Amino acid sequence: MTATPLTLDLRRGDGPPLDPSVDHEIQAIVAGASLNSTCTTDLAAGPWNFDTRPGYGPGSSMGDVIPTGSPRQGELPQEYRDASDEELDARVRAAKAALGDRAVVLGHFYQREEVVRHADYVGDSFQLANAAKAHPEAEAIVFCGVHFMAETADLLSRPEQAVILPNLAAGCSMADMADIDQVEECWEQLEDVFGDLEAVDADGRVPVIPVTYMNSSAAIKGFVGRHGGIVCTSSNARTVLEWAFARGRRVLFFPDQHLGRNTAKAMGVPLEQMPMWNPRRPLGGNDDATLLDSRVILWHGFCSVHRRFSVEQIDKARAEHPGVRVILHPECPMEVVDAADEAGSTDYIQKAIAAATEPTTFAIGTEVNLVQRLAAQYPQHEIFCLDPVVCPCSTMYRIHPGYLAWVLEALVAGEVLNRITVPASVSEPATVALERMLAAKP
Repeated sequence: MTATPLTLDLRRGDGPPLDPSVDHEIQAIVAGASLNSTCTTDLAAGPWNFDTRPGYGPGSSMGDVIPTGSPRQGELPQEYRDASDEELDARVRAAKAALGDRAVVLGHFYQREEVVRHADYVGDSFQLANAAKAHPEAEAIVFCGVHFMAETADLLSRPEQAVILPNLAAGCSMADMADIDQVEECWEQLEDVFGDLEAVDADGRVPVIPVTYMNSSAAIKGFVGRHGGIVCTSSNARTVLEWAFARGRRVLFFPDQHLGRNTAKAMGVPLEQMPMWNPRRPLGGNDDATLLDSRVILWHGFCSVHRRFSVEQIDKARAEHPGVRVILHPECPMEVVDAADEAGSTDYIQKAIAAATEPTTFAIGTEVNLVQRLAAQYPQHEIFCLDPVVCPCSTMYRIHPGYLAWVLEALVAGEVLNRITVPASVSEPATVALERMLAAKP
């Protein structure tokens, strides 16, 4: 999908222009010019104010404790911190023009508007993984997303290509909820229950197939590749689970419990056959009988953004907007997804709105940058975020035009900053798991 820069002159009927910028909305809230609310006024400050502190940044959940040793961003040069929005926009455009085909900029749907407008490709993690692979001619891939996405781009690109993450502090709390030591320990405990995990039964299936969501580290993807498993995204999770069930009696799904539960439930897997694995408890908090009867073992992980949505919010939207169409991301909790009209990936949400031929009111349960951009892009509809509190993904929001200008101008000068590399010991099996994912087209 190619990026389509959004202008600020889109209107709904005769009303005022619809601004796709969440940053503008937050600035207005802080200045008292908007009656809306935000989860923290710190979001109005430049992310460089928080780069030296451990943590996921303003707007993150208090329960999301960042692991020791997580990447931190060094100090952004003062000239980029002091530059106006207009100056940064002009500098990014000039650097991109100077680089031409030497650099490709990838932007996730959840990036702020001021960054997305410069992306050559905008999409979800599945689409951007394909885009990273599709540009072997580029010397550099600048990934405006989070750390695990940049790792994936490095896995799928040519060795000589440099993958750059504009802000090293852009991590993912969900991805950090399953570290490689915990997963290896889980696998050993499952072997105690099921026996040889590589043993094939009379139907040609092994006891367990590991499936990891794209939102996981390269080390986790490498683990999956070594043990006959596969990576999935929210776009192809059902296809991937079908692939896994054809090869294994059950699936170990991590790190997001909600995507795993919602997808398997829609496929007819009973809830009682989807036990949770808590890595801090023996056997994940289960007994042998529960695990032996399982079809999907769910890791105790979640997305803090999508956990903000609730049944109460849906009820309120339906009361205030009769006929509203509620669409959620499948990372939302099961009871919330069940109360909605539909659930699907970010790409699904975008396509559903694009396909609506009559003016429609949409309540969307996913990250607010995408929702606000869609509201501006489709002014014939009324589109709003189900959560009334403006709270973007804290780590996606760490990517700012100042960092994008910094890394692009360095490339023009012949310097590669913030390069993300995955060691060969991890990249080989991880690439196997990713190639299986790319082949599992939804």
